[in-house]
Amino acid sequence: MVIPIYDGNPFAFKAPPYASWGLIAANFIVFIWEIVSGAGEINSHTASVMSLTFRPDSVLANQPLLGASPPWPATLLTYTFIHGNWLHLIGNMMFLWVFGDDVEAALGRVRFLAFYFLCGIAGALAHFAANPTSHLPLLGASGAVAGVIAAYLMLHPCRKIWVLALMRFPIKLAAEWALGFWIVVQFLNAFFSADETVAWWTHIGGLTAGALLVIVLRLPGVKLFDCDQDRLLKAKPRAEIAT
Repeated sequence: MVIPIYDGNPFAFKAPPYASWGLIAANFIVFIWEIVSGAGEINSHTASVMSLTFRPDSVLANQPLLGASPPWPATLLTYTFIHGNWLHLIGNMMFLWVFGDDVEAALGRVRFLAFYFLCGIAGALAHFAANPTSHLPLLGASGAVAGVIAAYLMLHPCRKIWVLALMRFPIKLAAEWALGFWIVVQFLNAFFSADETVAWWTHIGGLTAGALLVIVLRLPGVKLFDCDQDRLLKAKPRAEIAT
């Protein structure tokens, strides 16, 4: 298990990544609402919260499974803002904090938002394809965040990033090793894990969508697998790169 702390290009952007920051803020605001609606219990979810999660069996039923639920197509987006606990939320937001700004810079603010939500939708649909009759709610931003990870890896495979290995040991690795390891773990768990509490296929769907979408949505002149830029970043002072 690896958790990113920061990459080799923290805050070296020409324009602030308002879309990434806005998504992070929105996720925290929604989680605070979850706590408030649960009368202060972090792990207590009310019907109004659960109605925003995605449930595969609601697709087959073709109708909301709770009285006040939105139609299931809407939950393909709303589920990405619902989290089970603080650890779930912070884990997803750490990945978005570290990698979101670089992907946003490569796509542009509006395209990045479209990219993020399309990856989230792809994650939910992959989860449905793997578990079409499941009644368990799908929640969390991991599908959308997986798309961001895939895009970052395709943009900056040689970028050095600091990660917490085994949740406690800070080490510096190239993105291709740290994120490549994370991706391999997702595929192994999707095919072999019996743990139904983690929606592994959501991660696979988000990863696949992110890898494909970054190819077509990146701004003109943005290169894929740009190791030359990462070497330049390492050689030049940060202030010079940010100008």
